[in-house]
Amino acid sequence: MKTALAARIKKANAALLERGTTEAIPDYFSPDYVVHLTGHDLAGGHDLIRTVVTLYRKAFPDLTTTLDVLAEQGDRVAWQRTICATHQDAFKGFPATHRRLVWREMITSRFKDGLIVEEWFLTDLAEQLLLARKALKQ
Repeated sequence: MKTALAARIKKANAALLERGTTEAIPDYFSPDYVVHLTGHDLAGGHDLIRTVVTLYRKAFPDLTTTLDVLAEQGDRVAWQRTICATHQDAFKGFPATHRRLVWREMITSRFKDGLIVEEWFLTDLAEQLLLARKALKQ
């Protein structure tokens, strides 16, 4: 059974990451959006989301997402996605490998007034980029 907040997560992934529709950011994210990464937090609201979406879409233009886990409780959704994409352009210091990558991300999103206001985020993308770069050198 799909729940309301979990359904918004699915729609946000499709609109932003898969289609790159940055105009939809205010439909899903609060202007006060903050993300908690390992060791540091990033505030930046809509500008932060726009920067991240643009960065991902440039490096991985054929990106697709599969939502593997969606668990909603109260104002939070814990979820896991699998992302598949071809690494076509530089990404955070990694030159394009032109290899197909698969990585997973685990996220907990907190909603307020129907918008994502805060997230906790873990990814294994850096590991997959390192493996792709290593494979190129062999």
